[in-house]
Amino acid sequence: MTAPITLSARNLSRRYGQRDIIQNVSLELKRGEVLGLLGHNGAGKSTTLQMLTGILTPHGGEIEICGFDLQRQPDQAKACIGYLPETPPLYREMRVDDFLIFAARLHRVQKKHLHDSLVEAKQHCGLHESGQKIIGTLSKGYQQRVGIAQAIIHHPQVIVLDEPTVGLDPTQIRDIRTLIRKLGDSQSVILSTHLLSEVENICDRVEIMQKGRLIYGDSSVRMQAYGHQPGFVVTLLAPPPLSELQGIIGVEHVEVLSDTRFRIMHTLDTNTSAVLLALAAERGWQAQQLTPIKGNIEDVFTRITENEPI
Repeated sequence: MTAPITLSARNLSRRYGQRDIIQNVSLELKRGEVLGLLGHNGAGKSTTLQMLTGILTPHGGEIEICGFDLQRQPDQAKACIGYLPETPPLYREMRVDDFLIFAARLHRVQKKHLHDSLVEAKQHCGLHESGQKIIGTLSKGYQQRVGIAQAIIHHPQVIVLDEPTVGLDPTQIRDIRTLIRKLGDSQSVILSTHLLSEVENICDRVEIMQKGRLIYGDSSVRMQAYGHQPGFVVTLLAPPPLSELQGIIGVEHVEVLSDTRFRIMHTLDTNTSAVLLALAAERGWQAQQLTPIKGNIEDVFTRITENEPI
């Protein structure tokens, strides 16, 4: 069964003066999906997210959130959104609990549900022992957790995060990424980032933005394979003649690395490694190790952004 679409944007455009900064941006987000909006700084990611959340009005195009038109039905649409800007909107002098209750009231959470919503948001974000702490005394990582908690306290179906791990240390980044992945299991998450590791670690799908336009969109797995010929390195203690390896189905090139190690490149959509292992077992080639050759996501990103027409 196909997951329902929770966010749909069609042909969005935005101008500053006479300059078009966002051009014909269209994207969709499904329930249970984490979508990464990837691009260099200044590519238009934050402006796009601000339009998707109703903070900026697009000069052209349409946005639907959970079936509600954001311009014609703003109250219903915005009730379905949780938003964390790049700078978390925190009152540093408030206690965590007081701030989150304040945020819940702004989101019109009913009084009878306030306590349960508070407990659940803190539990999701690892804040169950921080309720009475002053926000300004928390580390940057925990302040980011509070920012995410205010974005989810009203149980939105769509969660929008702008550069959620920027400025955090490696441990804090790992914790926030784990939280985002968990949220994406039941809700819809769209996040902007310029960090390629973010795509590898938490995103199901990626859209690459450059100079205000979307230039590439696919699953993160397929993005990593973009322009990359599949292959593997295999160790055969009793290797056959090179011609036998070159004759295996799908094999395009065999490079001899040593007497027992071979780099084998093959066509897409062929299970060449499985065929080779079966032949090795049948013919006594003594296969000991087979390591897939993975594409470098940094090289892929560079290839896409340099080769796509602007």
